[in-house]
Amino acid sequence: MNGNPIPFEELLRTNRVILGEGAVIERLRRDGTALDPQVVNSALIYDERGRAALGRICRQYLEIGREYDLPLLLSTPTWRASRDRIAAAGLSGRDLNGDNFRFLDNVRREYGDYGRRVAICGLLSCRGDAYRPQEALPADEACAYHAWQADMLARAGVDFLLASTLPALSEATGLARALAATGLPYLISFVVRPEGTLLDGTPLRDAVAAIDAAATPRPLAYMVNCTHASFFRAAIMHEAGSSAAVRERVVGLLANTAALSPEELDNSAALVEEEPARFGRELAALQFELGLKIVGGCCGTDDRHIRCLARELAGRGGCDEKG
Repeated sequence: MNGNPIPFEELLRTNRVILGEGAVIERLRRDGTALDPQVVNSALIYDERGRAALGRICRQYLEIGREYDLPLLLSTPTWRASRDRIAAAGLSGRDLNGDNFRFLDNVRREYGDYGRRVAICGLLSCRGDAYRPQEALPADEACAYHAWQADMLARAGVDFLLASTLPALSEATGLARALAATGLPYLISFVVRPEGTLLDGTPLRDAVAAIDAAATPRPLAYMVNCTHASFFRAAIMHEAGSSAAVRERVVGLLANTAALSPEELDNSAALVEEEPARFGRELAALQFELGLKIVGGCCGTDDRHIRCLARELAGRGGCDEKG
């Protein structure tokens, strides 16, 4: 990479759309890569085979972004790299958050000038099960719990912070306050229901307004992830749960391939896939309709889905039905 990455706020402001990565953890699990019960994929960088598996997936997404001349969003493999989980995994002597950013940054630098258009977010999530809002921390406790990881990621040099797969307002509020304290730009990403609410029942319009009021500075923007595109559209357009202000503040979607509720996904023994061509076509149409700035994949997606999406976003025609 020649020069520093373009600041994320500038990348977001000056581009029509940013391509999001697809699934990582789920793909590793499908490929038979052993994941740690505490930190999931965060420790793979210390194992030659795990490091290679992570690098292969990340490079696939980088190759797609470069091929279709789209800026790209990558996330550090730190979804579960909180201080208590790191300790429980016996890794307290390691800078797990910083080492994962440096790993990803080194991969980004392999892509020369294109690497400047690749934004790496420091990824965090809720403490408990993202599909169980009843496990969410109260706001003050969440702020204290997540502040350590947010600070570690910020000190490592990530481009911005992303708290994702959030099911409840209370913990999302605490996370926003912890991220705001770092001074880095940050995004908050919810899981939503078609009824226009978070999983805890909070209407989207109330969640966005409450967090904007509680955190200084407020989030740069909001996203939704781990949600099917059809559910997202229903939620964002919901007459009671959403609003024009929500549609302005929610700028991205990392979509699932399964039009299932969190409860159904949680109890599903098999992967529910969607044809890559259909995924790309429908998500690109949604991006155009709503003016979304970031679109990519979550559960069920792989490089085929992201390639079809990139083709559509770049105006190069759709994939065939096999992707």
